[in-house]
Amino acid sequence: MILPKSPTAPERFPPQTDSITTTTVPSFMKTITRIVSVLLAVALPAFSVEKPNILIYLSDDHSQFDCSLYGDKSIPVPNMEKLAQDGIRLDRCYVASPSCAPSRAVLLTGLMPARSGAEDNHSKPKPGTHSLIADLKAAGYETVCFGKVAHYGHGPDYGFDFVGPERPKNLGAVVDAWLAKRESKKPLCLFVGTHDPHVTWPAKTTFNGDALDLPPTFIDTPDTREHRALFAQAVRNLDNLLERLRKISSERLGENTLFIHTSDHGSQWPFGKWNLYDYGTRVPFVAAWPGKIKPGTSSDTMVSWVDLLTTVIDVAGGKAPANIDGKSFLPVLLGEKTTHRDKIFTTHSGDREMNVYPIRAIYDGEWKLIHNLRPDLAFTNHSDIDRLPRAGRYWTEWVAAAKTDDRAKAIVKRYHQRPEFELYQVSKDKWELENKIDAPEQKERVAKMKEELAAWMKDQGDTGKIFAKPRPLDQPETWQDVQRKPKKK
Repeated sequence: MILPKSPTAPERFPPQTDSITTTTVPSFMKTITRIVSVLLAVALPAFSVEKPNILIYLSDDHSQFDCSLYGDKSIPVPNMEKLAQDGIRLDRCYVASPSCAPSRAVLLTGLMPARSGAEDNHSKPKPGTHSLIADLKAAGYETVCFGKVAHYGHGPDYGFDFVGPERPKNLGAVVDAWLAKRESKKPLCLFVGTHDPHVTWPAKTTFNGDALDLPPTFIDTPDTREHRALFAQAVRNLDNLLERLRKISSERLGENTLFIHTSDHGSQWPFGKWNLYDYGTRVPFVAAWPGKIKPGTSSDTMVSWVDLLTTVIDVAGGKAPANIDGKSFLPVLLGEKTTHRDKIFTTHSGDREMNVYPIRAIYDGEWKLIHNLRPDLAFTNHSDIDRLPRAGRYWTEWVAAAKTDDRAKAIVKRYHQRPEFELYQVSKDKWELENKIDAPEQKERVAKMKEELAAWMKDQGDTGKIFAKPRPLDQPETWQDVQRKPKKK
């Protein structure tokens, strides 16, 4: 699928059509013209602004909760912290969907999943869907991506000027080498996507699992801690690449560069990726732009990944289509505004083979309502089905623990079996542990949020479609059955 090119942008200022020649201009007018020319020569530099280069560094499967910048001191990210010190940290950045393909399609189209057509994981936008990369090109930018930016193999569909390798052995070196040979004089919008901390996690780690903090939604077992240490190493790796990319950016692109780091969705742990709890949808967002973004600032303004490229187009001096879902939050980055969205909508439509569980949610800044569209189905995914080493092997210990430990049993049950609606006061319940859906005092709030979520789904054309064979909750013997797609030769 090739997404269509953006229509040619109209010129902002039409060519001059003044027919007066120098032979007809009186001498006193020539004198005035010279004076005006001198004044303009002095004044214009103060108003003309060179377009910045833009570097967007994406990580893969990294929740905001899993790093020191946002509170987990057992997983230090000194380079992410340094970027925040040099710029701004956004505390409430949400992705639109907690799986790779839909989230990245949202980024590159500015459309929510039902509108773009990339609803379930591994899917692409509908043919004819507009790519926001075209609008960056129309603004005069060279657009380039390295690593995992679009979902695997989808990069060329979005119209980048150049698509680099997705899985090079040394991503930083490949980016640096390309920039060293670059000849274009256009401003550059460069996307770099690391695979970290997506599974499979590193085989070796510098972390001691016993020293790591575990979320309250975890079951504490030896294999859980062993895998948590491998995951922490993957986070360290992405943070180390952040440091290298900032150095490369400084040397190759110069000071007038907007550097952004964020992640496509939450971590691949239970209640993270593939879920609409904050652990699955709330991601890091840090940005620095010398002379533009005030260093050492933070904001709890709510923004969505659907807004990200619209913001970048705003930085580029371009214009995004008016009919998309994204809207620029550049004034937030520049410290000019402290509000952006009053509600965040998130969707999940499954991962085809192992996760068939449609979910929708609305968050108003304090309360979140989650609608599990098919509570008669079991929630499952790759981790608990495959149980692979350096990914989800710890699940074998979780299931064993659930047979003898009440807390473990409750966690496993909550994971697989969800009520139709859940309500959490996220402002006071970060891990969304206390479901208040049946609290009498919340009856009015629940009714209002249900109505708002249903209206939004209707407006989006979101039918809650099931994309694969589901797993009935009352047939656990079928949960391990997976109809795998034949591998390409």
